[in-house]
Amino acid sequence: MLEINRVVLIVLDSVGVGSSPDADEYGDGGSNTLGHVARAAGGLKLPNLGSLGLGNIIPVLGVPPAISPLAAWGRLQPASPGKDTTTGHWELAGIILKAPFPLYPEGFPLEIIRAVEAAMGRKILGNVVASGTEIIARLGAKHMDTGWPIVYTSADSVFQIAAHEDVIPLAELYDLCLKARGILQGEHGVARVIARPFTGKVGSFVRTGNRRDFSLKPPRRTILDCLSTAEKEVIGIGKIENIFAGRGITLGIRTGNNKEGMAQTLTAMGEARSGLIFVNLVDFDMHYGHRNDPLGYAGALEEFDRWLPQLLGVMTDTDLLIITADHGCDPTTAGTDHSREYVPLLVWNRKIPSGICLGERQTFADVAATIAALFGIDWPGPGTSFHLLL
Repeated sequence: MLEINRVVLIVLDSVGVGSSPDADEYGDGGSNTLGHVARAAGGLKLPNLGSLGLGNIIPVLGVPPAISPLAAWGRLQPASPGKDTTTGHWELAGIILKAPFPLYPEGFPLEIIRAVEAAMGRKILGNVVASGTEIIARLGAKHMDTGWPIVYTSADSVFQIAAHEDVIPLAELYDLCLKARGILQGEHGVARVIARPFTGKVGSFVRTGNRRDFSLKPPRRTILDCLSTAEKEVIGIGKIENIFAGRGITLGIRTGNNKEGMAQTLTAMGEARSGLIFVNLVDFDMHYGHRNDPLGYAGALEEFDRWLPQLLGVMTDTDLLIITADHGCDPTTAGTDHSREYVPLLVWNRKIPSGICLGERQTFADVAATIAALFGIDWPGPGTSFHLLL
């Protein structure tokens, strides 16, 4: 068995690789984020991901299958109901949900809105399903005049609060989110309450990188808890700390974009001695998937590919790299929401033999089970480890 002292787990947010068997139940039949982005771009230039085996997972225009992939490759099928960020990350960490988080396609019930307004001490605007850029363009001027925050949701289980940073300062906005989080529990326990600050003038509002997610606490122990209990470092980069409500994280590092996330990953590689470096790279989803921008999506993938050799160059014989995703968000479809898809699985270590196919795994939780096995940690959770195949 491999001797592994440190795992780098990178989530390429929303880079799905084909609709899952139950995708039709979610209205996502035929979705294929990676495949469709490649086709829309006229082919992708991903030589490094290609050499690891990305093109072996599914056909990707411009990324032919490697004859001898340097990484073990396969794909993961979602087992939890739903297709949101929290569900996907929790499943990667070893939690398979029995029921999906609640959704509000008609907006939130009046009793919830009244309770939130009472807790905030002010009225709210919106309470509709909308995209983040559209809602601030539509209601931003009224928000500036009244000081009332804008509340909206989407096809995901989210309660989002948008506010101009000059009208409601960040600290106050985060406090409003915490108050809403305290109300949105139980039956109305949405996966995330999200602060969505923006700046600019009427007609040219721009969302900032000061977003913050306030998630429900995981209902039971994850691989993060197991590692930190075993006195291993668990560094969450990007929105990881928020997704897990801080549970099991020994150090959380927030980032505003992929570039910062990749830079912080390299920094963490120089500082963390053992354990897990868990990274979310959000730009694919936030900037391109939800905005139906396949060309921007393609550019972000190629940027990650150009950066990848820096990471591989600093990894040692006892480091393991896992590249995956949390759901899909096909930017070529009519909608702007997440899509129910398989996610890629690339697993690399200097000593892994080339050409190992990990197949189609039945749950994202196989990642948690594998990490536990590699660290010799008793794992009571779901998932089947693939460590013996490496």
